Amino acid sequence: MKNGLLHDLRSDFHRVISRDILGPKKNGKGGIVYFVDKTLNEKTPAYSCADKDSKASVLIAYRLSQMLGCPACEKPPEGQTAGTLFVNHTAGFLREAFNKLGQIRPGKWKFEIRQFANGIARYEQYEHLGDLDRFLKEYPKLKSALGGDYLITPDIVVSRSQIKNEDVNRKEVLIRRGDKAARLTPLLEANTEKPRDILHASISCKWTMRSDRAQNTRTEALNLIRNRKGRTPCITAVTFEPTPSRLASIAMGTGDIDCTYHGALYELLEVVEELERERGLGDSWELLQSLVEGRRLRDISDLPFDLAI
Repeated sequence: MKNGLLHDLRSDFHRVISRDILGPKKNGKGGIVYFVDKTLNEKTPAYSCADKDSKASVLIAYRLSQMLGCPACEKPPEGQTAGTLFVNHTAGFLREAFNKLGQIRPGKWKFEIRQFANGIARYEQYEHLGDLDRFLKEYPKLKSALGGDYLITPDIVVSRSQIKNEDVNRKEVLIRRGDKAARLTPLLEANTEKPRDILHASISCKWTMRSDRAQNTRTEALNLIRNRKGRTPCITAVTFEPTPSRLASIAMGTGDIDCTYHGALYELLEVVEELERERGLGDSWELLQSLVEGRRLRDISDLPFDLAI
């Protein structure tokens, strides 16, 4: 990394993604899995973020990896292992990039991926869900009527610590204990019996995007919106899915997810445009452009700044 430039942090992110997750899929015998195009008499290696049965997905994923220009993973992990690594590397990039924005978004911030069993109930806006969960465990018959799964645990949570009165009064005295002012705001530690972090953002990480994963992310988002007491946290999704139509399954529409972020959007745009000219990919390029221009899809490097809003 050179001088902490965001461009270089992004390149480092691509390097570790390629090293640990992105590479050609292997079959049971250790050989590379290929997509064979009988019409053109060619075969393309199916990379780990691709759907091996989809020509467009395989072509885009392969070209995307080549454009990143990083050594590929020789034995790419599958399933949960790939997902966990993607979460870890995404959290690492966001933590490092966001911490460099202290001059525009001061405060004590935490980026966490290993969460407690009580999930979002540990944060100020959702503390009441812990009481509700204990009540439903005592009276399980009510659970079917009231619904369940309140205590979700997002892949990455960003929280802000409460501040002390002396922090507010550092430049000039603005508040004093006992004054009839700012007695209820959760940002001030003095207003709560015990310190509680405030949930600032919930980030869902999906290495690839299938319809069930998109639905799970939306359900999680609606839970955060409906069950809060206070302001809604920033609700986003991050993915490395190569196929525009599958990106649309999570990025299209408004009301639940604030925005979807791709791990290499600029490279993806270039790859899809090239393949559209060479092979024709239906409306893939037009769809991808509509998601970007409609402010529903952004690059991973945009997310630290969006978290600073």
